[in-house]
Amino acid sequence: MAVATTWVFAEIVDGKPVAAVLELLTKARSLGGTVEAVALSSQAEETAAVLGEYGATTLHAGTDAAYGELLPGGPTADAIAALAADQKPDLILIASTYLGRDVAGRLAAKLDVPVIANGLDVSADGEVSVQSSIFGATQDVTTAFEGKKPALALIRPKSFAAESGGGSPATVTPIATDIAEQHRAVKVVERREEAASGPKLEEAPVVISGGRGLGEIKNFELLEQLAALIGGAVGASRAVVDAGWVPYSMQVGQTGKTVKPTVYIAVGISGAMQHTVGMKSAKTIIAINRDGDAPIFKLADLGVVGDALKILPQVIEEIKARK
Repeated sequence: MAVATTWVFAEIVDGKPVAAVLELLTKARSLGGTVEAVALSSQAEETAAVLGEYGATTLHAGTDAAYGELLPGGPTADAIAALAADQKPDLILIASTYLGRDVAGRLAAKLDVPVIANGLDVSADGEVSVQSSIFGATQDVTTAFEGKKPALALIRPKSFAAESGGGSPATVTPIATDIAEQHRAVKVVERREEAASGPKLEEAPVVISGGRGLGEIKNFELLEQLAALIGGAVGASRAVVDAGWVPYSMQVGQTGKTVKPTVYIAVGISGAMQHTVGMKSAKTIIAINRDGDAPIFKLADLGVVGDALKILPQVIEEIKARK
């Protein structure tokens, strides 16, 4: 199945496409054929320049103000499904974000096509195939799409580097939207932005993540102190999120966020595959753990076997002394 047209679902937050959208546009350019973006947001048209720069020649834009007032998954999937039935793209790429996963599942059902989740790479050598992670991220498998179009894939953020293609602003084509009454049953009445200092977890050059090896919640303060000193962000393993120590927004791993920092420091994290799938692409990995046989050391570029509660205060004091 050759790719004549690839669509990228452009998720818009605060008037800008999320970083993973630019990564997907970069990948879509490499597949050949026409690259188009689809965005459902009252601010969609404002993104035509940046989407075009990264490869989209056309932006199918639904700008109904209601998209900002409703839970977006249902009406977004409806609009894309109707447009796809008419335009018949060969491939639809969606970033595996919270919204992306919601939209992809609904869209697959409406179009009666399969969706490949946890995608890591896409190729189109004669047929569209997606490399994805399965069995708790312990195995990678390549799946080829056959039969009914479009091929539909959910791709993990940070799977590709976003690179500008130097393109002109995308031509905006309005989408006629008719939001079903069932999607108007629930409205967003308030939005609260989480207070945070320092860089975002997904964008930080240094990420310091903690696990159950820290012992108790108060010891996360050591990670926060270190992150503040070196301009990093604090992440966490699923175990401490499930324990209620930190919010889900800090979780790194298969069911959390994917990060690709210059330096990743894993503190008190054993290194289960479900965690490492979300950070294994970091340029340098440093592990601190009392268990010298912990799996994380197989992935680490630098490993320190010892008590993090004794090691981190010394590291913090040394950095302060050098500033």
